[in-house]
Amino acid sequence: MHSNQAAKEETAFNPDDIRAQRTEVGRDTLITVTGGAAHIGAVSTAYWTESGIEVRTTTVPGHKEHLLSEPAARRAADMLNRTVTVVMGIHYDAISAEEIAETSSVAMRRLEEALSDRSNAERQAEKII
Repeated sequence: MHSNQAAKEETAFNPDDIRAQRTEVGRDTLITVTGGAAHIGAVSTAYWTESGIEVRTTTVPGHKEHLLSEPAARRAADMLNRTVTVVMGIHYDAISAEEIAETSSVAMRRLEEALSDRSNAERQAEKII
């Protein structure tokens, strides 16, 4: 059964529950951004080539997270100078255009926080060594 069919609970708009989790995977980085009814809506991987950063995206039909996951992956790869995959799934029921804009803004802010938190931790670790 499709996960959206399995649970038909209402998910009220609450951008405070949007989270970004960063995980180091060897020399690469995985960032998961979820909120509301968490799921996988889009996956974008950004990586460096000789001509710059390339991004490849897979989107679940009917989902629009790729509109955020693609620029998020590109931004993170550029900032970290490594391959980055962003998995994104945020869902709230019947939200307005203003709430969509706020959701997008909060999601990107959480991503920036995840990037800067780890960057600060990495700089502190380098000072200790």
